[in-house]
Amino acid sequence: MSDMQDYNSSLSDAAQSRKYETFSYLPPLSKESTRAQIQYIVDKGWNPGIEHTEPENAISNYWYMWKLPMFGETDVDVILAEIENCHKAHPKNHVRLMGFDNFKQSAGTAMVIYRGISV
Repeated sequence: MSDMQDYNSSLSDAAQSRKYETFSYLPPLSKESTRAQIQYIVDKGWNPGIEHTEPENAISNYWYMWKLPMFGETDVDVILAEIENCHKAHPKNHVRLMGFDNFKQSAGTAMVIYRGISV
């Protein structure tokens, strides 16, 4: 059995040390990788949804929804623009993208696109 690797996590540095969603354990996604993940959501037929929250509340199950989910949206540039609008409106918050699966009635994926700033 391989050794498990621990990661540093602390309440005093929640913004940088906490892990959230699908890609948290990897280096930050590049713009091309983010675009590819959004294309994957669109290709699966999932509805994109954007959420945000303050870093100190990110451990909670409740994040604020940015508008309604983007039902039926297939244009990656439109989705990216909405993510940017959310980030500009809430620059200190974490911003995540969800992919809602209509058939399973659940989230197919979730990823933090922007990490917020702890106060």
